[in-house]
This record gives sequence, C-alpha cells and structure tokens, in this order.
Amino acid sequence: VDPRDPASTPVYQMETAMGSAIGVFVGSQAVRVPRSRFAPVKTTNDLLAVRSDGYRLTDDNRIILDSKAGGTVISLDVGYYKFVNDLDARFLSGIPSLKKCTSFKVQGDVRFGRGVVCEGDVHLINESERPARIPAGAVLTGKLVF
Repeated sequence: VDPRDPASTPVYQMETAMGSAIGVFVGSQAVRVPRSRFAPVKTTNDLLAVRSDGYRLTDDNRIILDSKAGGTVISLDVGYYKFVNDLDARFLSGIPSLKKCTSFKVQGDVRFGRGVVCEGDVHLINESERPARIPAGAVLTGKLVF
C-alpha cells in the first residue's frame, strides 16, 4: 500500500477528536493549551507556512506567527504539492519569503529559486506540462500565468 501511488489500494484514515476519544481512556485528563503554544500542520499548505519566514522559532522552541507577518493564506495544487517529498522537490533552493504576502496560491508545477520574495496576493498558474521556474531573487506580486 502506497498512498502516493494512485494505482495502489486506497487508504482510508479515520480520526476522532481528542475531546471525544479522551473518555475511552480510564483516568485520563485534558490539558488546555492556548493557540499561541502550537501551530498545527495537517497539510503541505500548513507545512509551507511554518517553514517560511512568516513564522519564527522562539528561544523556548515554539513555532509562532511572526508579529511582522499577517499570516499568509496558502493554497497549493494537490496534484503537485500533496506530499512532503513533492513540496520539497519544488522548493529545493528554499521557501519564498511570505512575510509580506497575504495570499499565496500555486496551480500546476512551479519550481522556486533561492531568495524569492512574495508580496501581497500572489497567484501562480502553470498551464503547461513542463515545470515553470521562478528565478532566484524574483519578487512576485499579483497573478502570473506560465
């Protein structure tokens, strides 16, 4: 079974909220943790966000939203960015700066050079079968179609 292989046997993941599941464990207790103490990562959109300069690592090893960043809304094409290895392959030279980016949407296969900066709303669309390449040091804003 390989969830990355579309021809493989399908994998179904069932989840239960911890608030519901905690009652199953005898003697269990809950601890309330404020939102400022964790940054949930469930998708590669979330992973890209916490790897970017929009977040920072504190001295006590917490990953928090940088106060100078507003929190970028990220939407990556699941056909190309669903798995971590897919994400890593497209950002080999590093994650673009998202500190001044309000939204970052990528459709199609786009590869990023080192030191790319995104500002405002960025929407990248690659309509070709070949990977589009963003050159090192590029400053991106608005909608770009390749």
